[in-house]
Amino acid sequence: QVQLIESGGGLVQAGGSLRLACAASGRTFSGYTMGWFRQAPGKEREFVAAVGWGSGNTYYADSVKGRFTISRDKTTNTVYLQMNSLKPEDTAVYYCASKRGGYSDTTYDYWGQGTQVTVSS
Repeated sequence: QVQLIESGGGLVQAGGSLRLACAASGRTFSGYTMGWFRQAPGKEREFVAAVGWGSGNTYYADSVKGRFTISRDKTTNTVYLQMNSLKPEDTAVYYCASKRGGYSDTTYDYWGQGTQVTVSS
């Protein structure tokens, strides 16, 4: 059974940085895509970034392009989201997700519990 456990959230001032981590376990992730999503209060969950586990190809939402970087470490089965130049509108619960197959910005098979990111102005 796939487990995804997020960490690294917290409170940061606007312009600051945070790095989220997602520890993945339960299977080998060859052929999977790993993603990060976020949900702000009163809003729908939205795609943030994704990475192909094998290829390393990356995909980003326009709102975070140039500020966020997604990466994966195959040796530790960990997916990272480096977030720089944070803005108050980045405040949300951030979720790690995984899916079989290639890139998607919507449909994922497994989800973590989420980690809160709060950016103060």
